[in-house]
Amino acid sequence: MDIRWNCKRYQELSPEEIYQIFRLRSEVFVVEQNCVYLDLDNKDQESWHVTGWNGNKLVAYTRLLPAGLAFEEPSIGRVCTSPSARKSGIGRELMNYSMKKTMEIFGKRSIRIGAQLYLKFFYESLGFVPTGDIYLEDNIKHIEMIFPILEN
Repeated sequence: MDIRWNCKRYQELSPEEIYQIFRLRSEVFVVEQNCVYLDLDNKDQESWHVTGWNGNKLVAYTRLLPAGLAFEEPSIGRVCTSPSARKSGIGRELMNYSMKKTMEIFGKRSIRIGAQLYLKFFYESLGFVPTGDIYLEDNIKHIEMIFPILEN
């Protein structure tokens, strides 16, 4: 799969890109996970948006949040891949690209995530470590994890 990666501020996204982002997020987090929740949380406007395109189809996405918006540290959220692209390694590519961009944009700092518990081992394989107890968010088990960067 030949993926074209982009990272843009919300204000730089075209209406079509915004539509495709919200469509993929809805497909994964609302329909596939059968979870009724308000995805539009007023954090998109202050965030950067990583998109992975296969031709003109959005197949991977994350949202990069500055420190203080969701957590004390910069964070990566709304991590999702299209069901059609799974089992191809795209999730690992997406996270590696997102982690690199987070450090480029917000500085070389620790990155915190609120991970769905079933993906804990995947995130650990990328260097994230659990930092708290399991909690329920929208009736799905989550755990906070951090990618530690030793500050000088």
